This record gives sequence, structure tokens and C-alpha cells, in this order.
Amino acid sequence: MDALIVALVLLAVVLGIVSRGVRVVPQATARVVERFGRYQRVLEPGLNLVVPFVDKLRTSIDLREQVVTFPPQQVITKDNLVVGIDIVIYFQVTDPKAATYEIANYLQGIEQLAVTTLRNAVGNLQLEESLTSRDTVNSQLGMVLDEATGKWGIKVARVEIKGIEPPASIKDAMEKSMRADREKRATILTAEGEKAAQILESEGRAQAAVTRARGEAEAAKLRAEGEASAITTVYNALHDARLDDKLLAYKYLDRLPDIASGDANKVWFVPTDLTAMATNLAAALRGARSEDQPPPPRRRPKSV
Repeated sequence: MDALIVALVLLAVVLGIVSRGVRVVPQATARVVERFGRYQRVLEPGLNLVVPFVDKLRTSIDLREQVVTFPPQQVITKDNLVVGIDIVIYFQVTDPKAATYEIANYLQGIEQLAVTTLRNAVGNLQLEESLTSRDTVNSQLGMVLDEATGKWGIKVARVEIKGIEPPASIKDAMEKSMRADREKRATILTAEGEKAAQILESEGRAQAAVTRARGEAEAAKLRAEGEASAITTVYNALHDARLDDKLLAYKYLDRLPDIASGDANKVWFVPTDLTAMATNLAAALRGARSEDQPPPPRRRPKSV
């Protein structure tokens, strides 16, 4: 019975020793192994064997690209204005050994280096330049951080300024300036629109007047041509009818009642030769009737 207990104890000890000697490292993760306090090697992802109670494993290091956001930093610009700037840094650990032994805390080191570089970069710019030169500041921060963190086994991919917060007074002044500029542009556009509308309206009236004048000219021309044609037709008809004074006198007498029947006709004149015209007309009518009537029949002489 005692031998069985001893065997079970030995088995448990062996299993404990074996379990301490087997380490599983996840993908995209690295672990530094130290033997008697000195660097031994870096465990690769997968199953790894270490010497129990001799090898010591340091904290796991993430080899993926990491994104770190730092709180807004108060930076003084070249024109002595304090602005709050927060940045985002994208970096990746490329050498786990250097990241472990070259710096105590690489995240803190990156933060302090980014803040110092940001203050130096923005301190050489005016406020307006800092607001419009983000790409320049990002490039400058990226180059400085990448160069400084290279010996730490860290690769800085890029640095982005997430936000720039100017002072409240400056923000209010900028808003007023922008509002005034927008109102100025709106006033200019309105004036230009009204000017263009007036020009178009004037051109439209001028074109309408020209078109109306042309229409009236064409209409007058057509009326004149019509009147000329009517006069020619009447003249030809009168010429073909071979009118004489007698017929004209008859027509005049025939139209006299119509002339006198108007309400506005209070006084009307009779030509001086109306009597002569009527006499000639009556004579003409008697002559015409005598010509139209057949001669009276000849009476035969009575026989005696």
C-alpha cells in the first residue's frame, strides 16, 4: 500500500514537471525565455519545450499591429495659443527581444516620444497652419517615431492626428469669421444673380420690342399691299364697266339715305351740281325707257 502511494506521488511529480516543461504559444504571439536570469531564446507559436524550474518565461508580446490612442495633449503654437491635440499611433513589434530588454515599457516610451515630437512640430506652426497642415505633422511624427523606436524592435506604421481643439475664444472668432465670409459670398452671389436677371430682362424686352416692330412692319406692309390690290381691283372693275357720269350720279343718290341715317350726322352737304346730276339722270332714264319700250303699232287705214 505504501509503495502504491509513493508511485502515485512520483507520477504526480513527473506530470507536474512535464507540464511545466511544455508551453503552447498562440499565433502572432512571442514569449521570451530566460535561463538563470539571462536571455535564452524566443518561443515560436505552437508547442515548445522548456527546462522546468530552470527556464523562466517573460510576459507574452503581441506581434500584431496595434492601435494606441493617447489623451489630448496641450500644445502651444507659434502664435502662443494653446490647442488640444490627440493622436493615434499604429505600430507593430518586430523584435520581441529588443522590445523586452531595450526599454522597460515601450508603450509609455512611444507615448512620451510622440508628445515631445508633437509639441516640437506644432510649436513651429501658426494656429491656422496647424489646422491645415495635418499631413505634414503626421509625416514628421511618423519619421521621428519610427527612427527612435527602431532600436526598441518596434515599427511605427503611421501617426494620425485625430483632433485639434482650439481655445473657445478662438473657436468663436473663427465661427464668426466663417459666418461673415459665408454671408459675404451669399450677398455677392445674390447681387450677381440680380444683375444677370436684370440684364436678361432688358435683353428680353429689347428682343420683344424688335420682334414687335418687325411684326408691325410686316403687318403694315401686308395691309398696304392688300389695299393696293383692292384699289387695283376696283379700278380695273370700274374701267371694265365703262362707267359714266350718269351711273355715278345714280350711285351717289342711292347712298344718300345711308349717309343721312347716322346718329352723329347732324349736318351733311349736298353737292352744287346735284340738280344737274339729277336732271341728267332723269333724262338718261327717260331715254333708256324709250329705247326699251317697243314702238307703238301702226294703225291700218280704215277703208272708205
